[in-house]
Amino acid sequence: MNHDVLKDHEARDAAAKSALLVDAMERVLIGQRELVSLTVCGVLARGHILLEGLPGLGKTELVKGLSKALGLSSRRIQFTPDLLPGDITGTAILQEQEGHRSMVFNPGPIFANLVMADEINRASPKTQSAMLEAMQEHCVTSMGVTRKLPEPFFVLATQNPIELEGTYPLPEAQMDRFLFKLEIRQGGPESLQRIVMEREMGISPEVPQVMSSDDFIQLLALSRRVHLPEVLAAYIARLVDATHPGRSKAAEGVRYGASPRAALAFATAAKARALMQGRIHAGFDDVKALAVPILAHRILLDYRARLEGQSPRDIVLKLLEEIKPADISSPSVLR
Repeated sequence: MNHDVLKDHEARDAAAKSALLVDAMERVLIGQRELVSLTVCGVLARGHILLEGLPGLGKTELVKGLSKALGLSSRRIQFTPDLLPGDITGTAILQEQEGHRSMVFNPGPIFANLVMADEINRASPKTQSAMLEAMQEHCVTSMGVTRKLPEPFFVLATQNPIELEGTYPLPEAQMDRFLFKLEIRQGGPESLQRIVMEREMGISPEVPQVMSSDDFIQLLALSRRVHLPEVLAAYIARLVDATHPGRSKAAEGVRYGASPRAALAFATAAKARALMQGRIHAGFDDVKALAVPILAHRILLDYRARLEGQSPRDIVLKLLEEIKPADISSPSVLR
């Protein structure tokens, strides 16, 4: 536990820098400030993010813009059915040096600060699983040697809705490694009008670099120093536990609930959201605002619930109604 408590002026400065980043990213996704804010929150929490939406809604441009705004190294991996695990992690190449031949490791595109996994669900499950070690351990094992990935390391993946032809559902273990799953929806006519007026086909929007990589790393460190009250930790634990069958009325129709990794995701993301708002402690409102992007993709429904038209999002919203924060003497402190 970090006892170096965040100072008010540090939180205010961090909030100002976060706002600059959100403003820069909103140039990419016009009229989608809530989605952009959640993306920035996820990155400040050092988490991987899965963006789902139909083609043409700006998922790829969002990831490219984020790397530009933060000054981080980035690589793009276009996932296709014929992509192999070695195409991601790297392969050994036979090279001749000073008259001797030896196998030399050639790093793959996974070796970058920000990796864009484009249309990740178009690759086979075997290839998708090549991302597991990198996403959890921030390292890659090849030829019996484990190699560390650059820090910070993030995977921002895009996927098409699984109903589209030629897609494969991501393995549950891989879904659990994504901090957030965010859905990108079509904007309204006002947003479309701005896009038509301000964009040209085939030209990416200009995104300024709003901070250096060192400034961003400092923001990550500040996020960890945000205070997480014990009563909030208890609420997170009760909420995650209630996702399992038999633990709550809302979980009727759930086959498998969220793992302990979801509770850790709540803690880190709630701190990041509080920092973005200039607060030195996380609160109940942070947890409630993040419940759907953290929990929905970690809940698996049984066949009856699916036949009845329920969705994991519906379950999470019911959980928020059923599981209330514990009574405390000064509830406003955590809001």
